[in-house]
Amino acid sequence: MIKESVIYQDIVQKQAFKMISRQIKKRFGDVNDSLMTQVRELSADDLEDLGEALFDFSEVADLVACLEQQH
Repeated sequence: MIKESVIYQDIVQKQAFKMISRQIKKRFGDVNDSLMTQVRELSADDLEDLGEALFDFSEVADLVACLEQQH
């Protein structure tokens, strides 16, 4: 029941974003703000999927393509 609450989901999403943003920065350095805004707007589930996909990315263009598929 608690996992369904909006507050819980918000916390999970924020923590997932924090981890993914650190992974992106480590992998690619600083990326533009609009790209990070797109990442920030992903759901917790989509952030988890992105976290797995990052292992296969070799350049920022791979991240951009992945985000375009999310929409």
